Amino acid sequence: MGEFVAAGLLSHVPTIMLPEATRREINEGKELSLVTSLRQLRKDVFETLDYDTVIVLDSHWFTTVEFIITSHARRAGLFTAEELPRGMCRIPYEWRGDPEFAHSIASHADEVGTWITPVDDEYLPLYYPSINLWSYLGKGLDKQWLSMSVCQTADTEDYLRVGRAIGKAIEDVDRKVIILATGSLSHTFYPLREIRLNPAVERSDPKYIVSDKAREMDYERLAWFAEGRHDKVLDTMDEFLTVRPEGKFAHYLMMAAALGESEFAAPGRQISDYENSVGTSQVHVWFDRPETGWTRKGAAA
Repeated sequence: MGEFVAAGLLSHVPTIMLPEATRREINEGKELSLVTSLRQLRKDVFETLDYDTVIVLDSHWFTTVEFIITSHARRAGLFTAEELPRGMCRIPYEWRGDPEFAHSIASHADEVGTWITPVDDEYLPLYYPSINLWSYLGKGLDKQWLSMSVCQTADTEDYLRVGRAIGKAIEDVDRKVIILATGSLSHTFYPLREIRLNPAVERSDPKYIVSDKAREMDYERLAWFAEGRHDKVLDTMDEFLTVRPEGKFAHYLMMAAALGESEFAAPGRQISDYENSVGTSQVHVWFDRPETGWTRKGAAA
């Protein structure tokens, strides 16, 4: 039987992959806290914690009729992002996968009422959330990494079901697992001409978040994370969807369900500032494993 050892709700914003001089140029000379906090997270957690496998719940990988989990034994190559090739170009990557864990997750699909397919095709595309986080947190460390898609035709209940399958897989496979739910909270961009003609909207100051409503709802959820009140986040998902969280907030929902769903009670440490990126929210929140377990009932999920 395995265990979840930590989890994170982490931003993958492309800006973190730009050269430092460029990041400072577009941010009034200041470094992004998103960058400095990822570097600190690597030192404090990824280089010190006892774990085997990292699963990335990738809010940029859209599938249509099923969820896909990577099941490669190894992945390596060069990556250029389809969305922003100027900033994410020919990034080298190489990591071991975890086919056993991937197949275990998929084996629970029928049980929880969903559709999950493990794929080990060497030509299966990668998406930059997985690449960006590995570049900061996994590069040079001999750990297993795998990624899971977000199904674009799914809804909140579907994402929760997938999370339940991930949780059940831990009962089958002897792994110490870190979950990275990667994506933002509210996620609406400014229009193209405003982005290109008003450089201020690229600055990290949260006053540039696209709307007061989006910013206020994000702050509300950050407060609930800090209190471990994931039940409140889940109970108000319909309301939160009105500010268009990235990927229908699937990355968070899968993580929360894997760790106990409404009973998930681990408080979140906000390890970065709450920052803007062309109207969208960006923040890192980290969930350490509590001594009494992940859930209110005191049992680790």
